[in-house]
Amino acid sequence: MASREFQLLAFLFVLHGATTNVHGANIIDRCWRRQPNWAANRQRLAVCSVGLAGKMRQNRGPGVIPYVVTDPSDDPVRPRPGTLRYGGTVLAGKVWITFQRGMHIRLAQPLFVKSFTAIDGRGADVHIAGGAGIMLYQVINNVIIHGLHIHDCRSQPAGQVVVPGGAVQSAGGMDGDAIRLVSSTKVWIDHNTLSRCQDGLLDVTVGSTDVTVSNNWFFNHDKVMLLGHDDGHAADRRMRVTVAFNRFGPNSTTCMIGWGHHAIGGSMGPSVKSQGNMFVASGPDNTKVTRRMRAGGKDWDWASIGDSFQNGAFFKQTGSWVRPNYNKHQAFVAASANEVRSLTKDAGALSCSAGSAC
Repeated sequence: MASREFQLLAFLFVLHGATTNVHGANIIDRCWRRQPNWAANRQRLAVCSVGLAGKMRQNRGPGVIPYVVTDPSDDPVRPRPGTLRYGGTVLAGKVWITFQRGMHIRLAQPLFVKSFTAIDGRGADVHIAGGAGIMLYQVINNVIIHGLHIHDCRSQPAGQVVVPGGAVQSAGGMDGDAIRLVSSTKVWIDHNTLSRCQDGLLDVTVGSTDVTVSNNWFFNHDKVMLLGHDDGHAADRRMRVTVAFNRFGPNSTTCMIGWGHHAIGGSMGPSVKSQGNMFVASGPDNTKVTRRMRAGGKDWDWASIGDSFQNGAFFKQTGSWVRPNYNKHQAFVAASANEVRSLTKDAGALSCSAGSAC
């Protein structure tokens, strides 16, 4: 069975002061942000993704239902039309969700997002906070989560919740993740701002694969990103994830990306390619970029190509590296580490307004 495969490109730890200038924007942002009419052609975003998620072409076209969230309230069992849960879980077919205005949504139970759904927060200041987070459970295909502030998520008491298809089931056992993927495929997480949740900010687990995580800002959190649930899940060995153009920090310490203990950790012999990244150690006791927590009986293939290391940071390479098996819809050229600050300066949810470049 193939090893888990991760490609990390153009991310920076502890970079402050994001701007909205599109000059020097990365390949994803150049695809749509320079267009003043982006709000009239929102579905263009679906062909701007790169990496292992590929293009999200099935999220666009005449068959996609436009849906506007007008009501920030949340009923986890009987969602009302106009709420986020109604559009993201109940409404059948391909759905592109936008927001009428800025709003704060406290989810009473995790939001189970169905396949072929785009949640597009551009043009509104949307916060999902103070309650449960977003769950992608057995999503078959094509989910985009873009432009949201997700923070202060907490585990909720066991309760009932509607799931895709209309069934109502128990939602006990959720542990306060901002976004969690379970057995889901072809997912793009882009330009979100995530912080201060009870458990992880982003968990990709239990056989989830073909995921791109790009342009997000992760900060003020301990367990930032988990790729793979535990070593007992053989399906996770097929996991393939691209992490590109993200910003980590300040105050991020453990779990895949972080600097209190290590920047990149793994077990069960994953393949990791780090290319064009900037690693800035926080002090003399935290200079080691990599941590191999278990050999799992396999060789380790961890490579650093064109990375930049500052304040004594170092990356222990081992094994060999085979390039990610990108097809023409996934492939893109990795930039130099000298461009990391430029490529990640706008990470997180953007402040956009219709009629001008975002």
